[in-house]
Amino acid sequence: MCGRFTLTKPTDVIAEYFALQALPSWTPRYNIAPTQAAPTIRYDQRSRRRIFEGRYWGLIPAWSRDNTFAARMINARAETAHEKPAFREAMKHQRCLVMADGFYEWQAPSVKGQRKQPYYIHMQDGAPFAFAGLWAQWQRADGEVIQSCTVLTTSPNELMKHLHHRMPVILSSGDCDRWLDPTVTDPQALTTLLGPYPADVMRVVAVDTKVNSPTYDAPDCIQPLDENNQSN
Repeated sequence: MCGRFTLTKPTDVIAEYFALQALPSWTPRYNIAPTQAAPTIRYDQRSRRRIFEGRYWGLIPAWSRDNTFAARMINARAETAHEKPAFREAMKHQRCLVMADGFYEWQAPSVKGQRKQPYYIHMQDGAPFAFAGLWAQWQRADGEVIQSCTVLTTSPNELMKHLHHRMPVILSSGDCDRWLDPTVTDPQALTTLLGPYPADVMRVVAVDTKVNSPTYDAPDCIQPLDENNQSN
């Protein structure tokens, strides 16, 4: 799954990497958690350009009566999203990029009573990347409009399978355009994009359990632990 992630790069680096025409309104984040603002990009057909948007992380379908279950909708299985009522239309018409430069996963302890160990997963070269995402627009009874999103997940690669049985779908820079292409409305045509990302270009490091708190957001979240001083 994907339950926490980061986007720490400066806005000029983000804009260049994701081909944005304007600098995004974004402050570096080291521990983005469910129901918080997630940095996304969608393709706007009218202006014919990519649009940056901060979206509530936890998809709320337009037909929802309320948003009480949004925290359980932070992820969607890539293999079945096109079949599920909550994601079916979004897979056809409302795909987005969720921008990141790393994400976290927790490994169960080998000794009973110890805490799960958090790990930070990122690219070896430190480059940003995009999760395959879906977006939705929902209107509250009082008229407020909430823009939301979810991250697709897939089977793990060799690096991730020791930590979890799922990993987020990471798109190569060359596949981002196809994922955003509004002329592609058949989800089956996108299947080849939704597999595990190559493990040999990724890195995983143990980090401090400070990241366990969704309210803690500081650079030391991603600081690798000393091998002789890992959290229990």
